[in-house]
Amino acid sequence: MGRHTADSSGPRNTSNVEVRVGRPAGWMKALTGRSAMKSPGAPSLRRDVERAFWRGIAKGLTSEEAAISVGASQAAGSRWFRERGGMPSLTLAPVSGRYLSFQEREEIAIRRAQGAGIREIARELRRDASTISRELHRNAATRGGKLEYRPSVAQWKADLLAQRPKPAMLAVNDSLREYVQQRLAGRIRDQHGAEVAGPEARAWTGRNVGRRKDRRWASSWSPEQIANRLPIDFPDDESMRISHEAIYQALYVQARGGLKRELTACLRTGRALRVPRARARQARDGFVTADVTIANRPPEAEDRAVPGHWEGDLIIGLERSAIGTLVERTTRFTMLLHLPREEGYGLDPPVKNGPALSGYGAKSVREAIESTITTLPEQLRRSITWDRGKEMAEHATLKIDTGIQVFFADPHSPWQRGTNENTNGLLRQYFPKGTELTRWSRADLDAVAATLNSRPRKALGWKTPAEALEEHLRSLQ
Repeated sequence: MGRHTADSSGPRNTSNVEVRVGRPAGWMKALTGRSAMKSPGAPSLRRDVERAFWRGIAKGLTSEEAAISVGASQAAGSRWFRERGGMPSLTLAPVSGRYLSFQEREEIAIRRAQGAGIREIARELRRDASTISRELHRNAATRGGKLEYRPSVAQWKADLLAQRPKPAMLAVNDSLREYVQQRLAGRIRDQHGAEVAGPEARAWTGRNVGRRKDRRWASSWSPEQIANRLPIDFPDDESMRISHEAIYQALYVQARGGLKRELTACLRTGRALRVPRARARQARDGFVTADVTIANRPPEAEDRAVPGHWEGDLIIGLERSAIGTLVERTTRFTMLLHLPREEGYGLDPPVKNGPALSGYGAKSVREAIESTITTLPEQLRRSITWDRGKEMAEHATLKIDTGIQVFFADPHSPWQRGTNENTNGLLRQYFPKGTELTRWSRADLDAVAATLNSRPRKALGWKTPAEALEEHLRSLQ
């Protein structure tokens, strides 16, 4: 038997007829009634969940709290908030009832799996049968070339089709963008028109501009100033118009385009993320509840008829130094609180949310008030009215330890503590602004307080506060 060798030059056993691989063009539109869409992979966040998240943010919740409230993780909430610059990228108004909700799509999927017909499902959902039929074809999953209805995929496709992207005005109008950028970040100039460099500021890091750090000198017009100046500078050019909210969106929502995120450093606040109003209102004085506001202070304190009601505050000096002040409303008697540095100040590295070592943290101020106010008879320890500074965060503990009730003045209302504000002005003669205050000892503060208490006052019929207090103490015996 002869040997045969492999020879590739002969005829092959393959067909010469061209064979088309894959599905014919237009099969998706014929199957679903719409053009092809990319595969969603893992369906993204539903818009109704995102709306609920941003509604929570608008109420003052943190991003972590808002995420948990909608069933998402804390990390996801922080990521959503930062990616969108602290601003929602969709309207928070409830969706019109003309559109199918995710709950309705879930019900369609369940009833379809149970074998229910289109008209039966439509009657149960109180929808038109054509709506259900169109939903089952248009928004169904098409993996494998077959229609398979899944509510998560259907919701993703409906949200994608509902988008109506519109180019941002600052992205398409070069003249308007240049005007806004110049007013936000333009260089400052001297009277001769020469640029003034200003301090060397650190590079933008995507975080808030730090306190007590040099910032870039710029024009720094606010978006409201820019928006309202445009009609004055361009009265006949309607294309040179934009709202202040559109400028904020161009700055904080990068998907809008038009302005670089770094320009947020030129805003007055220097915030890298926009802060919701509700959160800004409640952040500082969360320890103040309705029952300790000045509206609940006894009427006898208002008319100064009964001694024992005090007003308190801090005077602040350099390097985070402070002195506490207490002034009795009826007699104008003054007591000063010594607030020395805590052990470890300037030596130990700062600890986030750790104890305040500067001397006027909540714990230090509470202990200073306790040690000072308890030297007085109980009849002179009726109430203290303070502003809303965080140094009085431990007011509940102070009440338990001393029996004295603390009330808080309304925000930005210094006249509600007028006696204390006047006394602080007198004390600035001894402790000027811009000086370091912890250098003064307890004895030094007592000497200054005694000096004020020995001055005759017109409001007291030219008696001194010390004499007025002594007279009251004698009347109690």
